[in-house]
Amino acid sequence: MSTATETLQLPATLGRASDGYVGQFSQFTGLYVREMLRTFRNPFVIVITIVQPFMWLAFFGGMFSTLPASVLQGLLVGAPPGTSYLSFLLPGVLSTGMMSIGMFGAMSTIQDKRFGFMKRILITPTSKATVYLAKSLGSATRGLVQIPVMLAAAIAFGVTIHGNPLSWAASLLGLVLLGLGFSSLFLAITASSTDWQTPGVVSNFITMPLMFASGAMFPSAIYPPWMKAIADVNPVGFSAELSRSVLTYGQFTGHDLLLLGLLAAFAALMIGIGTALATKYLKVE
Repeated sequence: MSTATETLQLPATLGRASDGYVGQFSQFTGLYVREMLRTFRNPFVIVITIVQPFMWLAFFGGMFSTLPASVLQGLLVGAPPGTSYLSFLLPGVLSTGMMSIGMFGAMSTIQDKRFGFMKRILITPTSKATVYLAKSLGSATRGLVQIPVMLAAAIAFGVTIHGNPLSWAASLLGLVLLGLGFSSLFLAITASSTDWQTPGVVSNFITMPLMFASGAMFPSAIYPPWMKAIADVNPVGFSAELSRSVLTYGQFTGHDLLLLGLLAAFAALMIGIGTALATKYLKVE
């Protein structure tokens, strides 16, 4: 009788916060570490993360780097004389890479739903917001893997990296904020989905127009008016312009500080909207 009574009381005992309830921060940390371990244990994810932007730099940059100097200077409106197209392109490729990395986080979420991990997490005291934020930060962190590789490749191609450690930190922070914002956006859009195809479709629909209407590949000054209007409010363009100012032109001005603030506002907005949507719509089935 005594044993039966203790058994019946066990669930109530486990439900009390004073008896070992794990706080949301600890759960967030565990989920974030899991995302990182999954990334670095899967060589294919790392290879794709690195190779994709590298191919843009090698093929797209190589195609335009052979243009005559007079033509190139006319193409790179506003760039200092002697700026190579590879130097101009590098910050843009870093930015577009951080934009598209969010697709992997969305695919990871759908995989967790399909294989039952998400169901096991959601029946614990872990909130949907905690799951969502861990996924978003994990996805943005994954994008950082490509940055040192891209910089090393650019140097090997003859690109000179300008700036100083403080301005580099500002540029890196801008890239992190961009990746966090788009990771949050992709995850919010796919929160209620269990379809493998959804992340790819959403990614192509969002990234393609934002990539070309951003000033990442070419100066927005040569765009038609409707594309320039998009570029003026495009966070990818903010990040590319900030990194280009630091890495290519070797300066960090008040305008660059404004761009950093705009990227922070974009990330905060996407996190806020995404957390609200995930809390309401994140589901397994």
